[in-house]
This record gives sequence, structure tokens and C-alpha cells, in this order.
Amino acid sequence: MPVRRVAMLSVHTSPLAQPGAGDGGGMNVYVRSLGSNLARAGVLCDVLTRAEHAEQPPVVEVERGFRVVHIGAGPTAPVAKHALLDLVDPFAQATLAFITEQEAPYDVLHANYWVSGAVGHRLKHELDLPLVATFHTLDRVKADAGVGDDPATRARVEGEIVNCADLMIAATDEERDQLVALYGAESDRIEVVPPGVDHSLFAPGDRGAARHALGLDPSAPVLLFVGRIQPLKGADLAVRCLAELDADVTLLVVGGPSGNDGEAEMRGLHELVDELGLGGRVQFVPPQRHTRLAVYYQAADVCLVPSRTESFGLVALEAAACGTPVVAADVGGLRSVVDDGHTGFLVEGRHACDYAAPVDVVLSDRELAEAMGASALARSSLYMWSIAAARLRRLYGDLAVRAPLECT
Repeated sequence: MPVRRVAMLSVHTSPLAQPGAGDGGGMNVYVRSLGSNLARAGVLCDVLTRAEHAEQPPVVEVERGFRVVHIGAGPTAPVAKHALLDLVDPFAQATLAFITEQEAPYDVLHANYWVSGAVGHRLKHELDLPLVATFHTLDRVKADAGVGDDPATRARVEGEIVNCADLMIAATDEERDQLVALYGAESDRIEVVPPGVDHSLFAPGDRGAARHALGLDPSAPVLLFVGRIQPLKGADLAVRCLAELDADVTLLVVGGPSGNDGEAEMRGLHELVDELGLGGRVQFVPPQRHTRLAVYYQAADVCLVPSRTESFGLVALEAAACGTPVVAADVGGLRSVVDDGHTGFLVEGRHACDYAAPVDVVLSDRELAEAMGASALARSSLYMWSIAAARLRRLYGDLAVRAPLECT
């Protein structure tokens, strides 16, 4: 039985929102890219997200077969992620009302992130539909990395979703193993489906032209950090790394404050730049749309990804697709994206010198840098959104012909 329609839940952030600003990040890219490619694969996809602004239309048709639906639940204004658990029931009820009004039924629910999973858990039983869950991050993994800042109930809710989901999607083998080890998930209900990258957008370009477009010195080395400004992403480590390098190296920090600590983290970054005397070497750039972000990757000699934890690491993959070597933390999904010593370097420590040493190797050896860039580009070709969507289409089809799992 071919799947006709999927209701994809993305409660806390819309795929139409700007990645790198507020709560928008890799998950926005993931949901929008999957929705688009599922539609092109013949699966009608509605992304159900919370309405945050009065000017948002109830339904936005992104392209044929792919819509974003703004569900009214709570105030029509942004709400901090930690407060969204109080809106799970109102969102579930409003979503149920929307779904029951549709002429054609949905075949599968696909929840993204734990808050969406909580909503999906309720809807699964109300509608007797199979539930697919993609967590993106896990509370117990973040806690182990020392960056757990979510409600104390999150791990419990994630455990309930694990027990009830008909299928869980992990980005990497490591994430699958974490679900099994930390949450007792059944491995035969987990499928590893890596995200993709838009190769029509993220591709090698002329570095000189990219730097000219950004107003950068065409001959000075450029480091790039892309991500939300929050403790998890480690932008401060990128700044400290810069202080260990030659005075002609520039660092671009692309992204905006995110989460409860975002504004304080941004202020701290500016203070750190002043403290280290790097005012003329660090450029803070607001979040950029993907069509513009590719130019930054193309302009950079090295992309830094010093995150404390990453379930995958789309920034590292986008940089690789542009032929830019990546120096990243040796954590989580970054181990899958970066082939240490071939497409870039993985770093175990969290000191500035731990990052500065491999960065200096890349900057000082042009032949090595070019070889790493070519290897990064080749490796990135393994990741395509169309492949991810095709696999999900088959998995949805398998679930649609089975009775939904009874919760344990």
C-alpha cells in the first residue's frame, strides 16, 4: 500500500524559520528538506508547527505536495522551548481538530524532537496511526556532555516516546546505540537514515570571488564558525582557537543567539574577543539564508565545528560539500561526517591549542588543504536528501500496512 500522506510534527520551530536564529537550526533544514523531497517522491507531506506570529497564514504551500500548517496553541508569539511542554495538550487537541477536518486521512505521523514526540504520542492513540520519531538530540546525551538545560521531565518523556514509537529514525549508528543503551530502545525499531545536503546549492566555488562578495581580504586565511550562539555549539572555543594562530587569520562567526543562555553567550563572546584583543580579526555575521550561506563556506579555508555534542552535524556536511576542510569535535555524528586526517580533523580535547594545531596544519599546507577539500567533497556525495526521502517512503509504507504498536 503506497503511503499517500504524512503528518510531520515540528512543534517548536517552523521549517520556514531562519536557521541559526532563535530555535532555528539544523532541524529546520532537516524538516524542510525532507518535506520537499518526500513530496517529490510522491508522499504528500504536511508539516504541522505552532503559530508564533499573527501574520502567519494558516497554511503555506511550499511546493506541490508539501505544505506547512500553523496550528494555534498558546499565545501567538514565540515561546521558550522549556515552556512548550505546557502546550503539548493544547497543540495535540488543535492538531486533532485540524486532522479530522481534512478530506483525506494521514497514513503516518512523524514527530521531530521530543516535544513533537509527546504530541505524536497522544495523536497516535487518538487516531490509531503509526508513529515515527526522530529525536535530533537526546537529553541523556546532552547531560553527559554537560550541556543539559532542559526540563527535568524531558528524559522521562523521551522514554515514553521510545516505548510507544512504531519506528525511530537515527542519523548515525552511534545515535542508534545511544537510544538502545540510554533508553532501552529495541534495536529492531530503529532505522539509521542519514540526513542529506543540497548539492545544487552547497558546491565548490571560486574562493577569490566568494571573498570579494563578502568584502574579505583575498589573501588572508579565513576560519568559519556557523551555528546558533549557545553553550552547546562552542563558539567561544572557536574564538580562543583564533587567538592561538597567526595575526593575519580572520574568524567569521555566523549565527544568532539561541535558547535561555543565548543572549548571555553572545555578550560573553564579544567580551572574550575584546579580552583577547581580537577586535579586528573576528567578524560577527547575523544568520544567513542557505542561498547566501554557501558563499561563506566557499570563502573559508577551514570550517570549525567545536560542538560539545551533535547528533549529526549538518554544518560540517555543508562545508564538506563546498570542498572546505572541517576541524570538528570528536563527538556524536561528527565522527560520521568527518574522516579524520582525510577530509579534515577530529579533535578530542576542549582547549584552544587542541583546535589551533590541526587548523594550523591545514592553513600552512596548501597541497594538503586541497586534497582534504577534494576528499570532503567526494565524501559529501554519499549524503542526499532524495535518498533519505526514498528510504522513509519505503519505511512509511511498511508501517501503514501494520497495526500500530501497543505501548509498553
